[in-house]
Amino acid sequence: MHKPATSTDFADVGDDAAIRASIHNAAPPPTTAPDMDILRAGRRAPVQMPAQLFGEAWPLLIDTAEGTGAPVDYAAIGLLAACASLIGGKRRVKPYDTTPWSEPCILWAGAVGDPSAKKSPALEAIIAPLRAIEADHAADHQTRMLAYYADCERAKVEKQSWQKNLEAAHKEGMGTPSMPAAALEPDEPQRRRTILMDTTPEAAGAILAGNPIGTMHFRDELAGWLTSFDRYSPGGREFWLEAYGGRPFVIDRKGSKAALTIPFNGVSVLGGIQPEKMSAALLEAADDGLVARFLWAWPDPMPFRRPRQLADVAQLEGIYRRLDSLEFGHDGYGNRPAVVIPLAPDAADIFDHFRQANEEGISDAGSLYKSFCGKMDGAVLRLSLVAELLAWAIRGGPEPETISARTVAAAAEWVDDYAKPMALRVYGDASLPLVERNAAILARFILKTGLRRINKQEIKRTYKSQLPTMRTAQPLDEAIEYLCEAGWLFSAGERAGGTAGRPKGDYAVNPAVFGDA
Repeated sequence: MHKPATSTDFADVGDDAAIRASIHNAAPPPTTAPDMDILRAGRRAPVQMPAQLFGEAWPLLIDTAEGTGAPVDYAAIGLLAACASLIGGKRRVKPYDTTPWSEPCILWAGAVGDPSAKKSPALEAIIAPLRAIEADHAADHQTRMLAYYADCERAKVEKQSWQKNLEAAHKEGMGTPSMPAAALEPDEPQRRRTILMDTTPEAAGAILAGNPIGTMHFRDELAGWLTSFDRYSPGGREFWLEAYGGRPFVIDRKGSKAALTIPFNGVSVLGGIQPEKMSAALLEAADDGLVARFLWAWPDPMPFRRPRQLADVAQLEGIYRRLDSLEFGHDGYGNRPAVVIPLAPDAADIFDHFRQANEEGISDAGSLYKSFCGKMDGAVLRLSLVAELLAWAIRGGPEPETISARTVAAAAEWVDDYAKPMALRVYGDASLPLVERNAAILARFILKTGLRRINKQEIKRTYKSQLPTMRTAQPLDEAIEYLCEAGWLFSAGERAGGTAGRPKGDYAVNPAVFGDA
């Protein structure tokens, strides 16, 4: 159990006896009740994750979450993104026969929570089987590389033979013989990649050129990715925006004989982010709609509970392998297009109702949430495609030829009852004024650590890693002033011995914060 900090605790980290003396000389705390709403800082409460979208996979998600001590939300959105990445460019979903509109199987999902929320273990448990699948493809890739080297040597021999014929034809005054196709070196086969982690757009493009299925970009900390798009080369943000659409993409590379052609620029994204880092990551340059493409999960942390049973990892891997085994279609001309799965007629009716309701009530919403809602029509289709094929991967049998009304209804419910409230929770917290965000962060830190006294210098020196947004004087001063006005803190800055001079930056925490009488 955590032991609340006392004034003597500062003796281990501070070297100023006057600080400790001034704390002992502090006046009794006021009787003002602290404003406990500071902890929420206007933040919306989380909502419960609906289970219908996941069907028979829900018990597996419960076991996975319990095994990592995390809320089921993290495992659930991780499963959605992982399944989408394995389906990738092989399937698309089409709402109506009367329109060319179809959506690719690409999902971006963000897990929001403090470092202690166990989001990383939950996500890692969900994506672990993807690594095993990639390892299997690596063994097959070695065989293809051996064939590639043999073809390259054969091409050299064919080219040498053609060059001899060319010289002979020139001497005899004959026409130039055509170079045989066998003299051209083949393209090097690319290894199947199920997960990318830290990669530049150019490197990702090269991988996608050889992975027409697409892949997943996994980041344990999304904030670093969201703020680094143009770190290596201009146009990074634009590349990732395109990677959500799954369309063909061409990269012209300086010094290269040919452009790099990507048949399916599709990358599902999954990662975690801390609430304190959301503002910079989400609101800077947010008007291009990139962050509005994310489906967010931000549940409350789970209290400790002993896992009831071990998650069936073999079942999870079996689901992934079946989705990975899906084949492309054939168009009769040697091309391998995506197989388009339409909505069933009654499913299209449900989708119509969702689209109409989705347009209502957002005209006065903030720009970020409005952009998010504008992408939910496509998100419902993508979620429906994932859920339908997830159910097929579990139950077996023939692949579904349509998306059922039940699946579309579950996807629409999930978006309305979960994705939208979570988006409001994320965007609202990120858009708060800085002083309110910092005050809430400091208040949660005080409550978590049990500190009964704080000192400005000790906060900046000892706790800077826990309070990264308050490492300099001004934001910390403003947060402390805000908490003083809210009844959380009161000045305890008298100098030792009653001597004159500037008071120390010492503050006592209102005991009522901890429920004391």
